[in-house]
Amino acid sequence: MELVIVTGLSGAGKSAAVDALEDIGYFCVDNMPPELIPTFVELFLKSKEKRERVAVVADIRLGVSFSALFDVLGDLENMNVKYKILFIDADNEVIMRRYQETRRKHPLADMFDSPSILEAIQTEREILLPARQKADYIIDTTQVKSSQFKERVAQLFLDDVSKSLKIYCISFGFKYGAPKEADLVFDVRCLPNPFYIPELKQHTGLEEPVRTFVMKFEQARGLEIKLLDLLDYLIPLYRSEGKSQLTIAVGCTGGKHRSVVFAELINKHLLETGACSSVFHRDMQR
Repeated sequence: MELVIVTGLSGAGKSAAVDALEDIGYFCVDNMPPELIPTFVELFLKSKEKRERVAVVADIRLGVSFSALFDVLGDLENMNVKYKILFIDADNEVIMRRYQETRRKHPLADMFDSPSILEAIQTEREILLPARQKADYIIDTTQVKSSQFKERVAQLFLDDVSKSLKIYCISFGFKYGAPKEADLVFDVRCLPNPFYIPELKQHTGLEEPVRTFVMKFEQARGLEIKLLDLLDYLIPLYRSEGKSQLTIAVGCTGGKHRSVVFAELINKHLLETGACSSVFHRDMQR
C-alpha cells in the first residue's frame, strides 16, 4: 500500500490536493484523527478489496489530537507501511484573502478576541512547523493555478503523468442522439457508408471486411491522419490544464460501421502513445 498523509495550513488547498489525488486513483479520507490511521490502514490491508493507493488528511481541525500524528508515524513504520507526507502551504496574505472571499471561519479563530484571522494563521503555522519539517513534499499554492496544482500532484505521485488524464472513445449513431458527456464530437458521415453494401450491412466496424471497406477510400485515410494529428496536439493541452477526463465521441448515421472503425483507430493510437484510453461502442448492437 502507498499511503499519503496530507496536511498543511487551513485555506492553503488541502481539499484541492485530495481532489487531485482522487483523480489519479487514490482512495481519500478527509479529517481523520491520527490515532485511527494505523487501524484504518490495517483494515484495508486485511480487506478483500485491495487498495494500493490511499490518502488521508490530518490537520489542525482535529485540535490537540493532531499532535498524535508523530507517534502514529512510528506505528506505521513498525507495520512496514510506506508513507509520504504532503504538506500544503501558502502565504499568510493569500490565506487571509481566501477566507475573506469564502467567509468561512478559521479553525483556530475562537482562540482570539481579535476579528483578524492573521493571529490564527500564525498560530497554526507554529503548530504545524514540525509536520512541515518532516514532510516529504511541500507544495506552496500562493502563485499556483488549479490546473498547475493538479499537474504538480500528478507529477509527485504518478509514475507516468500521462495517466492523469483518462480518455474515453465512444462510437455512436446520430439517429440516436450525440452523447451528452462528449467533450469532442467528430462526424464521420462524410465517408462512404458500408450499410448500403448488402454483404456488409449486418456486420460491424469491429470486423475486418467493414474496416477494409471504410479505410480503402482516400478520404478516410486522410481523415484518419488529420484527426490523430489534431488529438496529438489537443491532449497535452487538456492534460496541462488539469483535465482529468476527456470523452471523444465519433458518430455516423447508425453507430454500427464507420464510427466504430474510427473510434477503434483513435483508441489504438492513443494507447500506442501511452495515454490511458478505453473504447465503448454505444449503438453498435442496435
